[in-house]
Amino acid sequence: MTNGTNLDPWYYNYAQRTGGLAASEVRALFAVASRPEVVSLAGGMPYVSALPEDLVVGAMSRVMREQGPVALQYGSGQGVPLLREQILDVMALEGISGSADDVVVTTGSQHALELMAKIFLDPGDVVIAEGPSYVTALVIFKSYQAEVDQVPMDEHGLIPGALREHISRLRSAGRTIKLLYTVPTFHNPAGVTLSWERRLEVLEICRENGILVLEDNPYGLLYFGERPPVAMRSIETEGVVYLGTFSKTLAPGFRLGWALAPHAIREKLILANEAAVLSPSSFTQLVVSQYLSDADWKSQIGTFRGVYRERKEAMLSALQENLPSLSWTNPNGGFYVWLTLPDRLDSKAMLPRAVKELVAYTPGTAFYADGNGANNIRLSFCYPTPEQIRIGIKRLATVVNGELDLLDTFEGTGSLTPVHQEQSILPPTDMR
Repeated sequence: MTNGTNLDPWYYNYAQRTGGLAASEVRALFAVASRPEVVSLAGGMPYVSALPEDLVVGAMSRVMREQGPVALQYGSGQGVPLLREQILDVMALEGISGSADDVVVTTGSQHALELMAKIFLDPGDVVIAEGPSYVTALVIFKSYQAEVDQVPMDEHGLIPGALREHISRLRSAGRTIKLLYTVPTFHNPAGVTLSWERRLEVLEICRENGILVLEDNPYGLLYFGERPPVAMRSIETEGVVYLGTFSKTLAPGFRLGWALAPHAIREKLILANEAAVLSPSSFTQLVVSQYLSDADWKSQIGTFRGVYRERKEAMLSALQENLPSLSWTNPNGGFYVWLTLPDRLDSKAMLPRAVKELVAYTPGTAFYADGNGANNIRLSFCYPTPEQIRIGIKRLATVVNGELDLLDTFEGTGSLTPVHQEQSILPPTDMR
């Protein structure tokens, strides 16, 4: 008896690490979610229509008129010097001070994340991350044959006591911990923000244990009310590598991000960057630099804040109206709400029925390395209009209530009340 035939003639020639390369549940949704009749609450696509076209067109035109030959040429593996100086101005809004010499420009912050994995991770190493955590970070770490150990969160972010316990357990087992990967501000997918007190404690724990912190901060400037705590990199310079991006505050199509790193790590990042792409796009860098020079970019970020605040409020209002017995996070910024379903529902198994009802979301299992999160859903409010969000949540409620009714019928309970009463306003401590 055979196990079948693999149709890929090169299957047995691939490197072992390619076993970690798999399409994320988020990416797999895009084909379905792009259908016009489906309300997509899945992908975290910025609402780029809020960016005036003339700002970008003007920057492009001026770059080509004044710097065309440079824009179309190879560049430095570290990035355009003027842009690196301007990136310091952007990070200053998060309380960060630094040197342009320690900034490395990358093709999006995800590229910087991949470079960090490349220069730090050996097979069998451990990366500690929040549970849940950014889906593509999990894919990257797995592709370098590292294990991701996820530490529980609550409404105030990563739990320091749990972090200590996980480090102790891993060290007792003889494991090598290389990084703590965290999205501390307006977390993806949970939407929560690590409190100031916990930032200090987490940094102290990592300092005591010699663990480098990888702070990923795509959403920090997109706050809706009170400013969040300053970035962890503003507190600790030698023990934190900070990842930033223009994808959320300008447009993702530029594919422009950066890393701010201690000197020695900076040198390794430049070498890895050159090995991967030779140099980030000179044209893209000069256009973004021109935009930062000419446009009132801080006011434009304020415009984005208003757009996303309105959408978040529409989502929370729709959830309260249509699914009042469930629980969800209430983010003060960013793109995401983390919804908790009754334990007996499986968000991944439920997704095909949701798509049939013309609504898409991201199952919670996408954000765990071990398959947890089955009763969670990440809802993205950044791209749909408020009216589309209301329609999408109403359709989602039809799916959730239909699933519960079906379970009640087969279980013979005859009532949804016990399930509803078990839900709380805040998510459970472990965010699952």
